[in-house]
Amino acid sequence: MLDLHRSLKSMKNDVDWVSLRLVTEKTTMRSIRDEKPDRNHIIFDHGIMVEVLVNGHFGYAGTSDLSDSGISRAFAKAVLVAKASSNHKVYDFSLAQRPVAQGRYSSQVQKPLDSISAKEISDIFIDATKAMKVSDKIVSRSATTMIVETDFHVVSSAGSEVQQNFSIVSTDYSATAADGNETQTRTDSGGLARCHQIGAEIFDRVSILQRSKKIGEEALELLSAENCPTLATDLILAPDQMTLQVHESIGHPLEYDRILGDERNYAGWSFVKPEDFGRLQYGSKLMNVTFDPTVPDALASYAFDDAGNPATKEFLIKDGILLRGLGGLESQSRLNLPGVANTRSSSWNRAPIDRMANINLEAGDISLEDMIASVEHGVFMMANKSWSIDDYRNKFQFGCEYAKLIENGKITKTLKNPNYRGTTVKFWNGLKAVSNTRETFGSPYCGKGEPNQIIRVGHTTPYCLFADTEVFGA
Repeated sequence: MLDLHRSLKSMKNDVDWVSLRLVTEKTTMRSIRDEKPDRNHIIFDHGIMVEVLVNGHFGYAGTSDLSDSGISRAFAKAVLVAKASSNHKVYDFSLAQRPVAQGRYSSQVQKPLDSISAKEISDIFIDATKAMKVSDKIVSRSATTMIVETDFHVVSSAGSEVQQNFSIVSTDYSATAADGNETQTRTDSGGLARCHQIGAEIFDRVSILQRSKKIGEEALELLSAENCPTLATDLILAPDQMTLQVHESIGHPLEYDRILGDERNYAGWSFVKPEDFGRLQYGSKLMNVTFDPTVPDALASYAFDDAGNPATKEFLIKDGILLRGLGGLESQSRLNLPGVANTRSSSWNRAPIDRMANINLEAGDISLEDMIASVEHGVFMMANKSWSIDDYRNKFQFGCEYAKLIENGKITKTLKNPNYRGTTVKFWNGLKAVSNTRETFGSPYCGKGEPNQIIRVGHTTPYCLFADTEVFGA
């Protein structure tokens, strides 16, 4: 068995600081399509990241060769990278950016993942795809899960030792209906998936079958629905769409490495400037956004980030005013601004960078029923279908799967192909109601960085009402 402390001891005298991050991950994919097995495989990943501080600069090297010689070669490479990079450094880093961290974290689960068999999951999914078949016009049905079990073990020459164990399950259910040239798809959560740190309790047959039947019925309903009208009107967004709205128009533009100009991939950069913090009226006074890796079942909860910074709940936006951004200790030092514990890496073979974790919109004080009743004319949209946002995270356009027309405070007819667009600050300043209930969703596929890092993020959001929003059909 690999002894991280013994490996560390042989390295720590040669550099200012060194850490070893051992990651072990098992990913299980299971899916059923039209009552037949589609995918059923397991992937194992195991490796170590060596991180060093030399001449005020960090260097990294990862390896899947966990022998003494393999780790030594990675260490030598990390030192070489740090020394070469230090000749061109933009900031003189120190141990202040790598505090001593000691502790453990484990996902809270009610039923261990090994308490349910592959056959039991497959049987539930077969029945789920049967439940979606509410008509011969339902032409495709699927049920999918990704189960991820991850162990992080970090030690450093400064005395850190952190062990974090994650139990992650994402599920999605989808039905496609077709009639002539018309095709409509309805999913459980807009393709973002229900993603949680959770155990086998997520595979509850009764609730899965109930949701699956509803998915099939709504896919069929969309075939004969009217197209979403084109107009400026009140817009209510459900939590499964608010998840993406928060992610794209709050999470990404507040990442400090984008503001610094370091990150320019995947619609990188940001309209936010350093001088905006503490001043910019990002949204209406109803807008309260938190960074919170302490939510028990959320996808991106943890005790420490990969720099050893303790994870705490922090307000990013309070009463609509922008207070702080998403930057770890390195970016905080460079910008001289407060940040959060979000220095994160996707695995052993990636260096940590500024990433989202759980970015949540806090609940308001109105029920969904009263929110709907307050709308004279508007559209209620659910479940993301498409998204587009510019390089500065300013202009955006989102499409949804399913919508309802609101007339005189009541939901009337179903609308298909609903879309809406806006600009970030104007849109959020149009926030005029926030529900008193919230739901948690997430994404296991948030991409960023070069080389690319796919990381897990979570969002707990309420229903929200926005004024004077441009909506339109396909």
